[in-house]
Amino acid sequence: MIIFVKLLLAHLLGDFLLQPTSWVKDKERRKQKSIYLYLHTFLHFILAWLIVGKQDFGWYALALAISHGFIDFLKLYFQTSKTKRNWFTADQILHLLMIVAITLLYNKSSFEFSALGNQFWVITTAIILLTRPTSIFIKNIISIWTPENTSTNESLQNAGNYIGILERLFVFCFIMTGHFEAIGFLLAAKSIFRFGDLKEAKDRKLTEYVLIGTLLSFGIALLIGLLVQIAL
Repeated sequence: MIIFVKLLLAHLLGDFLLQPTSWVKDKERRKQKSIYLYLHTFLHFILAWLIVGKQDFGWYALALAISHGFIDFLKLYFQTSKTKRNWFTADQILHLLMIVAITLLYNKSSFEFSALGNQFWVITTAIILLTRPTSIFIKNIISIWTPENTSTNESLQNAGNYIGILERLFVFCFIMTGHFEAIGFLLAAKSIFRFGDLKEAKDRKLTEYVLIGTLLSFGIALLIGLLVQIAL
């Protein structure tokens, strides 16, 4: 486990703290012709080897660095201005998977799904259920009451959907850690932020629509959290 933590630290240092913005811009402009792509790769090799601090880890650090450079090359080559955000996410996920793979390879161990306990599967299923599936479920329920003026150009795209997902995950975490009082604080905080919008809207239907959606979101999160506690 400590090898994974050290490699993750090396990744964070190399990708975010020790990589100047000028390097990033040059790589995006010149792609594989940029010298900074190779300096960045070499930096990850040095960081991984030094932070792990084991002489026999050199070849593993080199393999990790080469894979890092190749993943960065793929991102630079295929990303566009519209897909830049998606490629950044994919890039970081691939780096994380390589860190896990190198950790398992170095420790001469393997990852077996059968080794995961029942708690892992119950909690993972609950978390996934509270994301997009619940959003779709709530949207279908309250769609019959959707006011005509809920759409606005000043609202971020899909902001309400992501806010709902985050609030349900927060509620779930609060229940699993036994901090029920934090759920009331979260509900009060959301009410304060929404109060100004609803007051300016001067639309009773919009107020009721938001209230129904919020209570459904919190209620489902509470129910799932309590069911998981019972299951565990």
